[in-house]
Amino acid sequence: MLVANKDLLIPARKKAYAVGAFNINNLEALLAVVEAATEEKSPVIVAVTPSAIKYAGLVYLANIVKTAAEMALVPMSLHLDHGENFEVVSKCIEAGFTSVMIDGSFLRFEENVALTKRVVNLAHSKGVSVEAELGRLAGVEESTVEEKEAVLTDPNNAKDFVEQTGVDALAVAIGTSHGAYKFKAEPKLDFERLRLIKEKLSIPLVLHGASSVPYWIIEKASKYGAELTGAKGILEEHIKKAISLGIAKINIDTDLRLAFTATVREVLTNSPKEFDPRKILGPAKEVMKEVVKGKMRLFGSSGKA
Repeated sequence: MLVANKDLLIPARKKAYAVGAFNINNLEALLAVVEAATEEKSPVIVAVTPSAIKYAGLVYLANIVKTAAEMALVPMSLHLDHGENFEVVSKCIEAGFTSVMIDGSFLRFEENVALTKRVVNLAHSKGVSVEAELGRLAGVEESTVEEKEAVLTDPNNAKDFVEQTGVDALAVAIGTSHGAYKFKAEPKLDFERLRLIKEKLSIPLVLHGASSVPYWIIEKASKYGAELTGAKGILEEHIKKAISLGIAKINIDTDLRLAFTATVREVLTNSPKEFDPRKILGPAKEVMKEVVKGKMRLFGSSGKA
């Protein structure tokens, strides 16, 4: 069944685990996420970005997720990730999304507050949860900036922002980054900043750019022709520490893309005569599912449904 994000995240914050938000672009990714959640007995957030909507279509994506939710035995939400403006958010709410993120992190503080408050007023009238972002992440995803321009979340601003907007969850910038090339040196997250933010806020906190870019996936992809030199993600021990400091929702996209790409390359290389999409995409779905299950165990959400 589809539920609002707050119904998933409030228990997670109280019990010190995190719920994974897994980005999908097609049916195979959705099946991987839902099957993993069912097998792990884990709550799950199915996330869709504006670029995924542009690729697959809002109605198509919304309806396949709704169908999956009707069949699944675990609580799920359908979440707009990095909604870039009020119009996109409105369309997603109309389409049946149970959670939306409005990303005004590229705006001045006052403008971010005004935009977020407008979204909150609309969403809450429909029973939809709202996530916002304060601070910026470097990387390649929508509405991000170059690493040199990344701005970490100020704890005092975060308190003011939440009080003025009434958001249900806040994405914080503590040094993570979108994409597969997160760090030039060793990963370094600002856990003290996160601790201070948790102390000042009572709502669930969100960590974006949290893929770990597992070595085994990079090795597999590279073996079959991918060029991913320098790819590096967040250490799993850092993820666990972040959860202990208030992170209740963790976004995962890059790891699924890498798992999909590595497996499709493997199949096409080992079976050059294969042209059945089911036999090419099916194995990729299974590997994505194993990645999702591993994340749920890492986040501590397994068995919480």
